[in-house]
Amino acid sequence: MSTRPADLVVVRARVWTAEPSAPWAEAFAVADGRLVAVGSEAEARAHAGPGTVVRDAGGAFVMPGLVDVHNHHAMAGRADLFELALPPGAHLPEILDAVAAHAAGLPADAWVVGGAWGSNRRTEISSAAVRRRLDEAAGGRPVLLMEDSRHNRWASTRALELAGVTAGSDPGPGGVVELDPVTGEPTGVLLESAGLAVEEALSRSRTLTAEQHRAASRRGIEILSGYGVTAFQDAAASREILGALRSLDEAGELDAWVVTSLTVNDPIFGYDAVGDDLVWGGEPYRTTHHRPDFVKIFLDGVPPARTGAFLEPYLPDDEHGAHHCGAPALAPDELYGWLRRTAEHGLSAKIHCSGDAAVRLVLDTVERLRGEGFAEPRYQIAHGQFVAEDDLTRFATLGVDADISPFLWFPGVITDAIGDVLPADRASRMQPNRSLLDSGALVAGGSDWPVSESPNAWEGMQGLVTRADPYGRYPGTLWPEQALTLDEAMTAFTLAGARAMGLGDETGSLRAGKSADFVVLDRDPFAVDVEEVVRTTVRETWFAGRQVFDRATSAGPGDSR
Repeated sequence: MSTRPADLVVVRARVWTAEPSAPWAEAFAVADGRLVAVGSEAEARAHAGPGTVVRDAGGAFVMPGLVDVHNHHAMAGRADLFELALPPGAHLPEILDAVAAHAAGLPADAWVVGGAWGSNRRTEISSAAVRRRLDEAAGGRPVLLMEDSRHNRWASTRALELAGVTAGSDPGPGGVVELDPVTGEPTGVLLESAGLAVEEALSRSRTLTAEQHRAASRRGIEILSGYGVTAFQDAAASREILGALRSLDEAGELDAWVVTSLTVNDPIFGYDAVGDDLVWGGEPYRTTHHRPDFVKIFLDGVPPARTGAFLEPYLPDDEHGAHHCGAPALAPDELYGWLRRTAEHGLSAKIHCSGDAAVRLVLDTVERLRGEGFAEPRYQIAHGQFVAEDDLTRFATLGVDADISPFLWFPGVITDAIGDVLPADRASRMQPNRSLLDSGALVAGGSDWPVSESPNAWEGMQGLVTRADPYGRYPGTLWPEQALTLDEAMTAFTLAGARAMGLGDETGSLRAGKSADFVVLDRDPFAVDVEEVVRTTVRETWFAGRQVFDRATSAGPGDSR
């Protein structure tokens, strides 16, 4: 800790520290990017010297920088800079209008790339006739549009041709090429790994440069800064993302702590290098603020596509019958092999599990590894929308963290789509966050942005407390007995998230010795009605003692709706 005078002293603030033993303070001091005092005004002023900036906060609410344990920042930045953004909740006519407007400004053979169409639009778009309407809107150009879960795609006729996708194509493990029930030809809707062929065709035509990857990461982090995020975990990193983050930090331009998850298997992104070709090569990309400490494993898909792995069957349909439960993407021995080898190399793991059978397989595997003495690696079950009751207490017992993301703990498009494929009594018992927290599990908040429309943690926090749509777009509540308190929700998006990422000693709370990562808000969230929490906006974001966002001078995101 620095012994020289503080660079900055903030006084007369209402400071929520997220530290359980001392949750409130009125002042703090910063030197060399670190907090040197958090407490009373006298304690903070004791570190002031002749060159110290002393700032009177005038009673403003200050809290730790927000932590997002699960997002895809570079994908979001790339989409913002280079791709078509569909209107949220768009129906088919709006989608086609947006494609036509975007395509009009492109060369005749250029790809139209973007998203996201809603999971609940699948039946609306999945026919050969609608695919031809997409062709017309795009002027015959190849089109690739992502679904909101980012697991599924919709492609135009030209895109299918370039990818060689036909009715008889091998869709890959867990993949489905949806066919028109009348004509038998592809509709253009591609589930899970079936979309990788189109991604590969796109990559042959549109290869981003290293500078474009750098720009995408920078843009993603700029948007996150506007929402007050000062630490995050990229949930599925490629070699290009690793290189961009290293380059930014070496130039002094990385404005957040970043933990990356090196991709073991890739059913949806189409990365050039995954598995052995990627996960053992992360160390050269480590910098002061970038830590390639995790791997990412996709253990199942998503419920709306019936690719999530469940202990009990989905609702019957013509394609799958009455006994379809989905299946894990890796066999038990294969999952164990990966987790053992990565543990031996000191790597932790984030594991995508949407169904309760996938969750149980992870818990069983971690139990075996803990029994073999692997106590250090952190294991995150990502999403974990569905957890069997018998498995709830095992998270805490085994030291498995719950990465609850995206914002699926209140009614919305994706929860509607899940309700179409699961019996109502199961679909309504989703995201048991209260039960996990009460059992002693570490519950960490994530956005899964751009699966979620934005990384605005206040949407997630209000939803965790009310279990209702913060904007009132969807009626009702989702399993309200699983609600958290506001303090618990804010902890999920600060200290708990930092701990889940292995950054608990660096950030996530305001305590002397930690990085000076903090935000200044436009209101005290504890002093307003819970229904107004979502309107909270960030006035300023500070990372490592320097201001990286100022709403007074930036037209940034996060304004009240």
